Amino acid sequence: MSEFHIVVCGSIVPDPLQTLEPMQGPTGPALKNEMMLPAVLDPWAGHALFEAAELAKKYAGSKVWLVTLGPKAKLQQVMMNVAQKVPFEVVCVDGPASGFDDSFEVARVLSEAVEGIDGLDKGKLLLFGGWQSASRGSGAVMQMVGERLGVTEQFQGVDKLVVGDDGSLEVLERVEGGAWQASVCEGAPAVFGWATGELPEPPNNPQVGMQNMRLIMPALQQAKPADMGSSSLSFASVELPAQRRETRIVKDASVEDIAREIVEWVQS
Repeated sequence: MSEFHIVVCGSIVPDPLQTLEPMQGPTGPALKNEMMLPAVLDPWAGHALFEAAELAKKYAGSKVWLVTLGPKAKLQQVMMNVAQKVPFEVVCVDGPASGFDDSFEVARVLSEAVEGIDGLDKGKLLLFGGWQSASRGSGAVMQMVGERLGVTEQFQGVDKLVVGDDGSLEVLERVEGGAWQASVCEGAPAVFGWATGELPEPPNNPQVGMQNMRLIMPALQQAKPADMGSSSLSFASVELPAQRRETRIVKDASVEDIAREIVEWVQS
């Protein structure tokens, strides 16, 4: 029977329903009123966490850790909601969660946090995370975290993971044209950058939330400040994308002419 140590890397992001306005802050690019915006767990990281919990439930002895980087005050708000979804242990790093941070430095901080997990067996390690991110969106953080941890078996855009009787891992990765690439890995350790997976968001379970919060609150209190280093990354400017609208005013056009133009525009 397989047993896994699943580490999910995920950050918090502003609620996608909010309007985000970039600005130049005193220390570089930032979002206007960022600390006032409601935050959620990154949706891609959420898919990874739910898949991790489902996998751990199937294989006795498996454990799930959530390693997250973000402002401690915001992490506490988000964890109170996420804790009710699935059981996990959390490792918090107090630092920025901005999309303007250098992905290389983010990967370094996350890999150091993973290295510091007590009782983690790298021979059983499955490193989960989002294929993309709602904040950074570089698609590179999980790859670099895996490389820093010495895990070279990596899969990105994962929608399905099946564990064989011999402990092998069959993976479906998204490729162009709405197709999947099927791969087989002999077993752990491996890195999985999840797309949407196959699972819906679990319903809230207050009992799971209470069990998780007993560990989450001490972890938040003990969260170490992240040293993001002196990145050479710089931004010349930040601004919202320009909106473009082309309007043509035509009087007395017939219904047939309007319909024909719409069809021609759709087919073009």
